[in-house]
Amino acid sequence: MPKTIRVLFLAAEAEPFVKVGGLGDVAGSLPHALRNLPEEITGDFEVDIRLVIPFHSVIRSRATSVHPLLNFSVQKADGSEEIAEVFETTDGDLPVYFIDGKKIRDSGSVYSSNPDQDIEKYVFFSLAALELTQQLGWRPDILHANDWHTATSCYALLVKHWQEGTPRPASVVTVHNLPFMGPDGKTTLESYGLPLAQTDLPTWARPKPLPLGLWAADAIVAVSPTYAVEMLTEEYGSGLNEFLATRKDILTGILNGLDTNSFNPATDPEIASYFTAATLSGRSANKFDLQKRLGFSTDLAIPLLGVVSRMDQQKGIDLVFNVLERLKDFPWQAVILSAGDPVLEKKARKLQTKLPEKVHVETRYDAILARQIYAGADIFLMPSRYEPCGLSQMISMRYGCVPVVRAVGGLHDTVTDGETGFVFIRPTTKDFMKAIQRALETYQDKEKWQEMQRAGMVQDFSWTNSAAQYFELYKRLMTKAVKTT
Repeated sequence: MPKTIRVLFLAAEAEPFVKVGGLGDVAGSLPHALRNLPEEITGDFEVDIRLVIPFHSVIRSRATSVHPLLNFSVQKADGSEEIAEVFETTDGDLPVYFIDGKKIRDSGSVYSSNPDQDIEKYVFFSLAALELTQQLGWRPDILHANDWHTATSCYALLVKHWQEGTPRPASVVTVHNLPFMGPDGKTTLESYGLPLAQTDLPTWARPKPLPLGLWAADAIVAVSPTYAVEMLTEEYGSGLNEFLATRKDILTGILNGLDTNSFNPATDPEIASYFTAATLSGRSANKFDLQKRLGFSTDLAIPLLGVVSRMDQQKGIDLVFNVLERLKDFPWQAVILSAGDPVLEKKARKLQTKLPEKVHVETRYDAILARQIYAGADIFLMPSRYEPCGLSQMISMRYGCVPVVRAVGGLHDTVTDGETGFVFIRPTTKDFMKAIQRALETYQDKEKWQEMQRAGMVQDFSWTNSAAQYFELYKRLMTKAVKTT
């Protein structure tokens, strides 16, 4: 009989139910990859992983095959109760639980602009998820939380009494974006009977959910090996670098994977023409189709630059504007699909007005157009000031669109300068422009360019690799389950 590792996986969002950002991709893919790891990796083990997310209104409004499971109360310090309603479904062979309650319904959206509302919602959710395991009679070996929204579960697991006489699950916190630590949770935590413990966190961090989760966790995972190192530095540590240095022995980096079934140029129904690394010539039809759609001159010899990003300083979008303006006399076209900061959106539209034959801007989210850009553009621009992991550079390589990236976080771990893309170090217009110029020059050498395209397309960014590393981490943590008395 195989040994079972039971994993409770908590997240604020998960595809295909709801996705706002990259966390939705991870929570929608990693549990499946873990559940379906091949036997040559798992050996005598099997992974029983179960996903728990809030029953957001957007899920409720379009839910199908979702069934009520049970109700229970989450006790508060003053003796009152918050009622948790649990619904269940499956996503393939993955059990999925949705937790509902007044605090979740009051919020309305996945992430609120009201910090008080968000902290109430996610503290309630985290505690209800722990209680759910007791109600189900299913005791996890591993509690896996993601970002600040569910990090409270790790803190509660440590400071609040676990079921007497049973092993306490070992806990993991995956950090997808360290600066987002959550609001001050002191009042809310205390209202649920969770007083702030004496921690070695900086004073300002002690009431915030993510730092509390990092303090309590048995393992901390950054979403790329380089980001794990960067989190220990003053530049990227968001004020927690000295604290994290004391946790170096439990801090690791595991690169996020990519859904290679969905993002597959050989089968993607949203692109004009299928192609593979072996049939690269078929890619030209996608470029022609994209140029035509954007109103550009349909000239395959002109390099087409692509941007699919959030309109944010973190993403270095301002550097894109600066460089394109400086290179306006060179032959190129550029499509920018990006929304977010209104000031940057205005600058993008101004650049399009200035260079209408060279720049096309769409300030909206369009998943289909994004795929068409990956499949049709020649060069992908991603000059992030920091990037914990990043998926866009992986997708661009998979579709034969050669990336130009800054050497930070997951970009550093996935793109090899001169082989699969072009990498620059400092986040300056000058350095970024030099990298783009190198790309434009190399583009003229069709043999070399196709060699780089193929090298990127055959990279293995599948979730199996990431899941195998999480599986090894879970196995090590099994020995950390603490017997409570």
